[in-house]
Amino acid sequence: MFETDALRLLVAVAETGSFTRAAGRLNYTQSAVSRRIAGLEQRAGGPLFERLPRGVRLNPAGRTLHRHAVDVLGRLARAERELAVLHAGQGGPLHMGAFATANISLVPTALRALQHDRPDVDVVAVEGSTGTLLARLADGALDLAVVSDYPSGLPSAEGVTTAVLCEDELLVALPRRHRLAGTGPVDLRELRDEAWLHSEYGDRPTMLADACARAGFTPRKIIRIAEWTGKFGYAAAGLGVALVPSLASRAVPDELVLCRLTDPALRRTVHVALPAAPLPAALKLRDLLRDAAPASPLPL
Repeated sequence: MFETDALRLLVAVAETGSFTRAAGRLNYTQSAVSRRIAGLEQRAGGPLFERLPRGVRLNPAGRTLHRHAVDVLGRLARAERELAVLHAGQGGPLHMGAFATANISLVPTALRALQHDRPDVDVVAVEGSTGTLLARLADGALDLAVVSDYPSGLPSAEGVTTAVLCEDELLVALPRRHRLAGTGPVDLRELRDEAWLHSEYGDRPTMLADACARAGFTPRKIIRIAEWTGKFGYAAAGLGVALVPSLASRAVPDELVLCRLTDPALRRTVHVALPAAPLPAALKLRDLLRDAAPASPLPL
């Protein structure tokens, strides 16, 4: 209903008490100010100023609109400043997402460095599966995501580009009392009679299913558990074994032992995903994630 230029003019006239002085402040002619104020009064439904022998002053309707004009113009000025900071990569909100095990060490390390380097960037972090994160990135709900090709490959998303951060070795979690714990690299065939703790199996190809097929067997039993805390609890109780990425090694409880596997294909690739036109702060976080990513498998 009200143009911002007209509101600025209203504020200037109210502050100077004169159409002429407001015209000088805003580089208008006096006649242009009179026309713009007349148009504003028409939109407002009546006069906004009392015309005095020397100048003008706000009437009750003018004071009401002036109060809102000051608020609106102040908000717009703040928005302009925040957008300038955002586009410069120095501040503003940054929405990022990551899969669960990336949030154990990789992502927090990079975010700590970002907080030190760009303290005015306000990171809004979410956790989710790779498919969900890529969909949210494509929809514009996220500015950056850390994703992986585990367990079923890396899905594509329109307008999203991905770059490799690191390779992450897949290990097997065994109870400390297990016969193979501490014996060195484990051949998957030695686990053919175990129950496996896995979030997905049979619905579509997975790394575990492919690895078991290469080893010449099908798992005796699949216990479907999605959360890592549940997998660790079941494994510690001796109810099954689980593939665990090395990025999650710091979160594994003492009751479990992580063992390397002899199949060299049992590793996943971790990627950073960005939209077609990423924010400068997202590019900075991408670089910090690269710095935080392990160059080789994590020590056990």
